[in-house]
Amino acid sequence: MLKITRSSELLELARLNQASSECGTCNALMNPGWESVPGSFDLKLLKIIGTLRDEDKPETWEEYHPHGTNSWSADAPIAIGYHPYTRCDIYECMNCTRKYLRYGEYGGYYVDERVRPLNAEFIIEG
Repeated sequence: MLKITRSSELLELARLNQASSECGTCNALMNPGWESVPGSFDLKLLKIIGTLRDEDKPETWEEYHPHGTNSWSADAPIAIGYHPYTRCDIYECMNCTRKYLRYGEYGGYYVDERVRPLNAEFIIEG
């Protein structure tokens, strides 16, 4: 499994993320920003290939939105070192190999699996 620790590594992986056509397996996940995984989507169709987690660093809830975006914005930056990316794993569709970022949002009585396509356009280098 890949351990991504720098934006440049994530950017390199994202640039390889060019599925050439629509995929019947993962097309439901192709919203540009963070979305809850649709209840009808079978998460077993994605396989984990890497992580952005760093268990040696303290957990952070600070987000990075210098241009007024928020977590749900379609154009929110993908910023390693900031929430929710410090809690993300990288998955790929077992059919088309498209890559996704995924993390679990834990509330009082629920777990909300959230997913976002890995898009090089939004990765903040640093």
